[in-house]
Amino acid sequence: MQAPLTGARLAWMTIALSLATFMQVLDSTIANVAIPTIAGNLGSSNSQGTWVITSFGVANAISIPITGWLAKRIGEVRLFMWSTALFAISSWLCGISNSLGMLIFFRVIQGLVAGPLIPLSQSLLLNNYPPAKRTMALALWSVTIVIAPICGPILGGYISDNYHWGWIFFINVPFGIVIMMLTAKTLEGRETKTEIRPIDTVGLILLVVGVGCLQIMLDQGKELDWFNSTEIIVLTVVAVIALAFLIVWELTDDHPVVDLSLFKSRNFTIGCLSLSLAYMLYFGTIVLLHDLLQGVFGYTATWAGLASAPVGILPLLITPLIGKYAHKVDYRIIVTFSFIMYTVCFYWRAYTFEPGMDFAAAAWPQFVQGLAIACFFMPLTTITLSGLPPEKMASASSLSNFTRTLAGAIGTSITTTLWTQRESMHHANFAEHINPFSPDTQQMYHTLGEMGMSQQQSSAYIAKVITDQGLIISANEIFWLSAGVFLVLMLLVWFAKPPFTAGGGGGGGGAH
Repeated sequence: MQAPLTGARLAWMTIALSLATFMQVLDSTIANVAIPTIAGNLGSSNSQGTWVITSFGVANAISIPITGWLAKRIGEVRLFMWSTALFAISSWLCGISNSLGMLIFFRVIQGLVAGPLIPLSQSLLLNNYPPAKRTMALALWSVTIVIAPICGPILGGYISDNYHWGWIFFINVPFGIVIMMLTAKTLEGRETKTEIRPIDTVGLILLVVGVGCLQIMLDQGKELDWFNSTEIIVLTVVAVIALAFLIVWELTDDHPVVDLSLFKSRNFTIGCLSLSLAYMLYFGTIVLLHDLLQGVFGYTATWAGLASAPVGILPLLITPLIGKYAHKVDYRIIVTFSFIMYTVCFYWRAYTFEPGMDFAAAAWPQFVQGLAIACFFMPLTTITLSGLPPEKMASASSLSNFTRTLAGAIGTSITTTLWTQRESMHHANFAEHINPFSPDTQQMYHTLGEMGMSQQQSSAYIAKVITDQGLIISANEIFWLSAGVFLVLMLLVWFAKPPFTAGGGGGGGGAH
């Protein structure tokens, strides 16, 4: 085992590895705010535009579990360098896409090659840090995760409004070059041991088929009227069968691609479940927020970005303190506080999101939600990995990242589907009260007529008002639901069993 890095070399390594995480998270947050622009430019609906996010998320989730095998096969440093290079190239290909199909294809490739970036940045960081400073290392690393949501929406909005949307992907190229240069310099001669291990080919195929079919079913469902479509029925059956076989196969295979035995650990199960469900709600509602602000309230991409960006301010200030002092407090208390703040912010949105809402009403809940995010990632990651032997750490980190990333993609699909379905129901309810015999309807048409509108223009205006009202009400219902789920998760996390330590992640260079 090599001695930990020190001094300037340690600092530059921290910057390089954190920057890789920053690049990937930035890519996601930039894409979120740019979806309406991309969809409009490529002649697609907003709901089809969300495939740009979900295709990346699912591909990313599928590639994460094989990170451990690839790292053993070609070395962690080499794999990290290759992933960074291919991520930059695939980002450039996304930027030059001229159709939605082409963009989704390259987003899938981008997601596949990005899989190792976050797990390896964690692993290389912990393995090259002095044991006593590993908690602080995780905290510094997580700061980049929370800075990205500040920069991403603003940058994505500005680029979408003032330049071609392709530039949201092109900016990954200089990032990739800098990361590769710094990594090559700081981690030279520190390659991990390599060995040839068998790979679970059957498990990998079942994983790709099962998860792929599930996500396509969720994305296409709202376009094809769900189970009234033969395609959706076939996709659902294939997904269920593949995932059922995957579970059975992985429990009996000697070298599983997804190590389900980790769920025997109470802390891993509770931590993984809490992290995934919380991230599902968080990520899904972020996408919903941008669609709502741009589609209903008429915000430009820049202003939608400015409204959501305050979410990263408090984490930037607080996360280093949590890294330094969190070990003195029960991590369950920190996570509970995080979930309470999530609940408060979701209820807050549900009350303030109305047609006459101003910018402050959208921005302030985002700002306060920063408290929740600051107390979210690091404590839950520590709980998830606590009590596991060093040789299990890589598999545990991969599986945890896999479930979280997949949950984010599924959460986006479910949230946007639920949003549009509930809007249709509310629209129908409102429309029932619009008829020629209603005095209110007659008065409304009369008022609009006095404003110079024709009968047809008045009808179009009323239809838009009804649609907007339906979208706002259905969004608020989702906020209410999310708040309720966080209340349940608050109880779940207390079933985790102390002690909670991050030190287990520091096994020797070859342990990952």
